[in-house]
Amino acid sequence: MINDRLSSMSAPPESKKIIALSSHAYIGLGSNLDNPIQHVRAAFKELDEIADTQLLEQSPLYRSAPVGPAGQPDYINACALLQTTLAPLQLLDALQAIENSHQRVRKERWGARTLDLDLLLFGQQTIDTQRLQVPHPYLAERNFVLYPLVDIGIKAHLPSGEPIAKLKQASNNAGLERLEKNS
Repeated sequence: MINDRLSSMSAPPESKKIIALSSHAYIGLGSNLDNPIQHVRAAFKELDEIADTQLLEQSPLYRSAPVGPAGQPDYINACALLQTTLAPLQLLDALQAIENSHQRVRKERWGARTLDLDLLLFGQQTIDTQRLQVPHPYLAERNFVLYPLVDIGIKAHLPSGEPIAKLKQASNNAGLERLEKNS
């Protein structure tokens, strides 16, 4: 009886994404090569094109001093809030596919890159595998993550319950410059 009712319901229009049993995922975006603003803006659009995923919010862009090897150009950073029905590793695969489409090369740790997409938070999950650690292990130490993250997720918190806004208050904004939203 229930199956008959379900099969007689009309399907939703193709243009409307419906996310059931979904999770919120916060993504950190960064680029410091080959027109980084363009790479980050394009990545926002590409995040919204991931199957079974919807871009809910995007932060303003920030310019930050590089972390890692000396001599790198400054980074452009931002954060995005996604709603997805994908499992964490499926989402990670999709993020890495987007990085690869931007000719991301992984030569040296914390080296310059065309695009870096980090899965910062996934619902209230704590994940610790060889491929993925959530919350991102350096989230609390990086102002270029905390500031844009609070811009879109003022109520976000770690699985431990610690508010992201509190982590931001404990950090400083040295080397960080908020750019105009449409820069």
